[in-house]
Amino acid sequence: MANPITKKQIRELPVIPYEKIRDQLKTGHIFFSSGSYTFSGIIQRLTKSAWSHVAIVYKDEELGRVLILEAEPKIGIRLIPLSKYLHDYKGTKRPYKGQIVLAKLNFELEHPKLNKAICFGLDELTRPYDNWEIVRIMLRILFRIGKKEKNRNYICSELVRDSFAKANVVFKLNDTYISPQEIWKDPRVEMKYRVL
Repeated sequence: MANPITKKQIRELPVIPYEKIRDQLKTGHIFFSSGSYTFSGIIQRLTKSAWSHVAIVYKDEELGRVLILEAEPKIGIRLIPLSKYLHDYKGTKRPYKGQIVLAKLNFELEHPKLNKAICFGLDELTRPYDNWEIVRIMLRILFRIGKKEKNRNYICSELVRDSFAKANVVFKLNDTYISPQEIWKDPRVEMKYRVL
């Protein structure tokens, strides 16, 4: 991507019906969302970005399922059908409140490397969300504090970073943290579709 994008620019992107692109989605595609929720707004203001969430697409070809591997506040690491975001987010029978864009790396990851990335994320299923990391990031930004402690709780962008690192795809930190914005700005990431 390399270029920042505003919420307004995301809203101006054409929405492609999920049913039209579902078969083209692949494991390793990257899910970005720009939420219109309170917590989303905090992330967006803190990171000076339109993005509030990032995750990895996992497609089970045998079952024909398109899932999102994500770190979700209060829940932790989980797999959720992409269709839930689009039609029944959090059991509300309404779509996610915001915009969703799918992207991919601009090169093909070798199958064994992609498997390492996804297996790492799947092995982390049910690990807790790092609810305090957002506060720690805010403090590091405000007080220009460097080093981050390493733990095995995750925020969404840490899960994506650590998973892709297993495939030797390293996303650059913004000083002492990584947010969806750093992944979006990586020149190897290219937007494919806006689905919501």
